[in-house]
Amino acid sequence: MADETISAVITALGEGAVGIVRISGISALTIGEKLFKAVSGKSLSSYPVNTLAYGHIYDLDGSVVDEVLVTFMRGPHSYTAEDVVEIQCHGSIQSLKKILALTYQVGARPAEPGEFTKRAFLNGRIDLTQAEAVMDIIHSRSEAGLKLAVRQQQGQLAKSLRNIRKQLIDVIVNLEAVIDYPEEDIEDVTYGKVQDMLSQGIRSVEALLKNSHTGKILREGLRTAIVGKPNVGKSSLLNALLKEERAIVSEYAGTTRDVIEEQLLLDGVPLVLADTAGIHNTEDYVEKIGVQRSKQLLADAELVICVVDGSQKLTSEDEEILAEAEAKEFIIIVNKNDLNIDENLKILEKRYGKDKVMPLSAKTNAGIEVFASWLKNYVYGSEGTLGDGVYVQNARQENLLRMACKSLKDAALAAEAYLPYDCIVIDVRTAIDYLGEITGDTVQDEIINEIFSRFCIGK
Repeated sequence: MADETISAVITALGEGAVGIVRISGISALTIGEKLFKAVSGKSLSSYPVNTLAYGHIYDLDGSVVDEVLVTFMRGPHSYTAEDVVEIQCHGSIQSLKKILALTYQVGARPAEPGEFTKRAFLNGRIDLTQAEAVMDIIHSRSEAGLKLAVRQQQGQLAKSLRNIRKQLIDVIVNLEAVIDYPEEDIEDVTYGKVQDMLSQGIRSVEALLKNSHTGKILREGLRTAIVGKPNVGKSSLLNALLKEERAIVSEYAGTTRDVIEEQLLLDGVPLVLADTAGIHNTEDYVEKIGVQRSKQLLADAELVICVVDGSQKLTSEDEEILAEAEAKEFIIIVNKNDLNIDENLKILEKRYGKDKVMPLSAKTNAGIEVFASWLKNYVYGSEGTLGDGVYVQNARQENLLRMACKSLKDAALAAEAYLPYDCIVIDVRTAIDYLGEITGDTVQDEIINEIFSRFCIGK
C-alpha cells in the first residue's frame, strides 16, 4: 500500500565487501534517523539530500551494529519516486539480517518481490516496458542482450508505442467528429483517408513484430536441439561449438544416451544448446528413453540443427528426422565435410534450398565460422548484428502487439466495406487498449501484480 514503508536487502545474498538495505516510503527518513547516528553528531535530515553520511547503526538497546554510510533521497527524485534511505554496511550476512530486522522493528515491512520497481511504475517514474527491462538488465546473457535491455529501460519501445497510439487516437477523433456532427459534412474524413491512416498503423505494428523474435532470443536464449540418427557427429558438433570436450565422442553408435544441455554465447548469440541421443528404432530400454527425450526436445526447440552424415547415403531414419524437423525452424548440417559429401549435399540443397543446408566438419571445425555467421543472420536479420531499431522484449508484449494488429486489420476491412464509422471506432479503440497494456497505460491490476511477482526481492 502507498502509505506503507518497505525495506529489503537490495544487494546479492552472500558475503561481500558492501551490502545495501533500502527503505522506501513515507516513513523512510524517520526510520533511518531512529537507527543511524552520524559521527558528526548531525541528524540525517540535516545533510543535503543524495549525500553520504558516515556513522553507525545502533540496536534498540544502544549497542553498535555496524559502521555504515547512509544516504537520504527525497521523492520524487529516487528510484521509487518516494522518500528513500539506503544504508551501506559491510557485506556480512549477519550484519544485513540484523539491520533489516531493525527496520521492521521501527516501522517498515518486508518488501514484496519487485515492489520497489512496482512503486516506481505506480508513481509514474517508469512505464511497464521500462520496469520489465530492469529484470532483463539483471538477467542479460550477452552484451547485445544488455544493450537492448538498457535501450528499453530508457524508454525506446514505449516511445514508439505511444507514437502509434497517438496516430490511432487521431483516427478516432476524426471519426467521432463525423459521428457526432453529421450535419457539418466534414469532407476531410473519408473512408479512403481512414484506410490510409489504418494502413500506416498496421505497418508500424508489423515493423515491431518483425523484430520480436530477436528480443526474445537475446532475453531468454535460443532453445536449440541438435538431432540426427546415431553416429552422425552430433556430440562432435556440440564440442566444436563449445570449444571443449563436453560430450563423449566415439566411433560406436549410441554413445550419447541422454540429453546434454549447455548454454553458450556464439558470436554474441545466447544459445541453450541440447545434444540429443540418436533418434532411431531400438529395443534397448535406456536408449529408448533417450530417443523419446530427443523427440520431445525436437518438438519444443525454437531452432533444430539436423545433422546428417555426408559420407553415407541418406537412410529412412534420416528422412524421418528431416520430416519432423521441417515443421520447425531448422538448418541441416551435412557433417564430415573432410570426407566426400557431394552426393548428399546436392540432394538436400535441391530439396530444401542452399540457405537451409550447410556443409561442415565437426572434426576439423571447417565451416563452424560460416555456421556462426548464419546463426547471427537468423537472430538479427540480414545485418547480422543488433541494429538501431526498436525490439520487443518478451512474449507478453508480442502477443499484445499481434492482437492490436488483428484489431487494426479488422478496422481496415470495415472501412474497405464502407461499414458505419462506429464499427471502425470499436476496433481501433481495442487496438489502442492492447498497445496501452504493453506500456501499462491501460493494464489491469491483476496483470501488474503478476508481472512484478516474477521480480526478485530487492528490486
